[in-house]
Amino acid sequence: MDGDGRGDGDDRVSVSVSGDSDGDGDGGRAGGVEDLLRLHAPQVLGALVRRYGHFGLAEDAVQEALLAAAGQWPADGVPANPRGWLIKVASRRLTDLLRAEESRRRREEKAARLVPAHERTAPSPGESRAPNGDDTLTLLFLCCRPELSPAARVALTLRAVGGLTTAEIARAHLVPEATIARRVSRAKEKLRGTPFRRPDAAELAERLGAVLKVLYLIFTEGHTATSGQRLRRGDLAREAIRLTRVLRALLPHDGRVTGLLALMLLTDARAAARTGPHGELVPLDEQDRTLWDRTAIAEGTALVEESLRRAPVGVYQVQAAVAALHGEAASARDTDWPQILALYDVLVALAPDPMAALGRAVALSMVRGARAGLAELDRLEAATAAPGPFAGNRRLYAVRAHLLERAGEPVAARAAYQEAARRTLSEPEARYLSRRAARLARDL
Repeated sequence: MDGDGRGDGDDRVSVSVSGDSDGDGDGGRAGGVEDLLRLHAPQVLGALVRRYGHFGLAEDAVQEALLAAAGQWPADGVPANPRGWLIKVASRRLTDLLRAEESRRRREEKAARLVPAHERTAPSPGESRAPNGDDTLTLLFLCCRPELSPAARVALTLRAVGGLTTAEIARAHLVPEATIARRVSRAKEKLRGTPFRRPDAAELAERLGAVLKVLYLIFTEGHTATSGQRLRRGDLAREAIRLTRVLRALLPHDGRVTGLLALMLLTDARAAARTGPHGELVPLDEQDRTLWDRTAIAEGTALVEESLRRAPVGVYQVQAAVAALHGEAASARDTDWPQILALYDVLVALAPDPMAALGRAVALSMVRGARAGLAELDRLEAATAAPGPFAGNRRLYAVRAHLLERAGEPVAARAAYQEAARRTLSEPEARYLSRRAARLARDL
C-alpha cells in the first residue's frame, strides 16, 4: 500500500490538456505543450473574465483557444508569448460568441454595453505583458463565491482552475458524470455578470474553507490520478502547490493554509520514488528513500511545526503531521506507527472521512497486527449503510487485500487484489494490483 491518508458537460479541455501526461516523464514535445497549456489556461481565463466579464462564455472561448493551440503548437512551434497568443485567440472567439448571443437584438448597441467602460482602454489582447500572478487566485475565489453550493464550488473550480474534465471530477466525488455537468452549468449561470475582483478580508475568511478543499482535491488528483496511463499528474500537483504558496503569502498566520502547504510538500517529496523505471507503482514500504526530496521534507516539517502552534488545529495540520512522520523515518521499519495511529485517532474525530478511516485501519494493523486491521475494516463496512462511502471503493478492497496477505490468507487476498484491480481506472494501479494477485497465485 502507498500509505497516504488521502455545465455543459463539455470535456473539450481533455483534448488540449491530456490526463495521461504528468509533465515529468518522457512525454516529449507534446508533453511540453500540454504543460504550457495547463499553466496558462487559468491565467488566460482570469484575464478574459477580468477584461470582459461573462464567465461562462469566457470559459468556452478559452477552451477553443486551447484546442487551437494543441493542434498548432506541436507542429508549428510554441509562440514566443504563449499566454498572449492564447489571450488573443480566446478574445477573438469570445467576441464571436458575444455577437452571436446578441444577434437577436440590436447587436451594436448591446455589444457596447457588454464591455465595462473602464475596460475600453485595456491593452490589446496580443500585447506582451508579464502574467498577473493574482489572476488565477482571484479566479479561484470567484469560483468559491457563497451563492454557489459547496459541491458546485468544487466542481467549477476543478474545471476552470484545475483543468480536470467532468468525468475526472465525477470519479473523484463518486457521483455520476451528468451530476457534475449540471453543477458546472448551474454555477456558470449564477456567476453571469459577477465582477472579477480580488476578494476583501471578509470574503477571504468566508470562502477560505472551500478554497482549501479545492486546492487539496487538485493536488490529490495530481499526486494519484484517478484514471489514465500514468500514476501521477505532476502539472496538477505543482499548480496546487503554487496556488497554496500564493494563498499563504496572503494569509501567513492561518494554520490551515500552512498545514495544507506542508501536507502537499511532504507528500510530493516522495514523488520520484513512487514509480519504477517503467511507470509501475512502488508502495511506500518498498520505495528507495534516497530518492525522496529532503529539501521539501525539511520545509514541510518546519511548516507542520509552525501550523500546529496555531489554533484551532484542523485536518490539514494533522494529515501533514502524519506525512512528516513518514518523511522522517529512515526506513519503513523505523516508522513511528503508534504516533501515526494516535494522529489518525485525532483525524477521524475531526472529520469522519472514509479515506482517513482506511488510513487509520492500516495504522492500526501496523501497531496491533493485520487481524486487528481486518476487524476494523469489517466494523467500518458494518457501520456504513448501503450504498455508503465504502460501497465499491477500490481502496477498501486494496487495503483488505494487503491485510489479508499479511494475515496469511493468500486465497482471499488474491481475490481482493483482483477485485481492486477491476475497480480502478488507473492503469498503474491496476497493473500493480494484478501483479500482487498473480504472485500470490504462483505461491499457492
